[in-house]
Amino acid sequence: MSLAFRDVACVRGGRMLFSSVSFDLAPGDAAVVTGANGIGKSSLIRIAAGLLAPFEGAVTCDADRALLTEASALDTDRTLVAALHFWASLDRAPDPEARVAHALQALDLEALADIPVRLLSTGQRRRAAIARIAASEAPVWLLDEPANGLDTASVTRLEALIARHRAGGGIALVATHLPLSLPGAQEIGL
Repeated sequence: MSLAFRDVACVRGGRMLFSSVSFDLAPGDAAVVTGANGIGKSSLIRIAAGLLAPFEGAVTCDADRALLTEASALDTDRTLVAALHFWASLDRAPDPEARVAHALQALDLEALADIPVRLLSTGQRRRAAIARIAASEAPVWLLDEPANGLDTASVTRLEALIARHRAGGGIALVATHLPLSLPGAQEIGL
């Protein structure tokens, strides 16, 4: 399993955001994409997800990917547990109920399981979106600004969740402008 960029360039709106980006991530690896607002961090994550074609270069990934963006991708009319179960049932991993239960526990959301997503606070919705990623059990996590809206305790939970994912052989590519503790992560400065 791996995620690799080879001399990748990105053009958006007729403007070159970045060029010549190359890196390799293997099981247990992480990379942190940093840079000013508008520099292309989210675009790099979207290229890694296969949602945006690189202007130049190539991206290879031989494993399932889970993508966290600004939008939670959760049905706001469903309860949190039902919204997470919807996505977990689409994933290849077995036992969606157990995966959702584990993700709710890991992100301290168990008490909110029966609350409609629309009633969750900003931080709770962000943790719910992260729970969707965790419940997927995808080997490659693509996280765009995962700490936005999180309090200190939730950032600590996020860091621990990413560490467990990596310890289990997972890969994490994280775009952020907020400090996150990801020991041994490559830095990709844009």
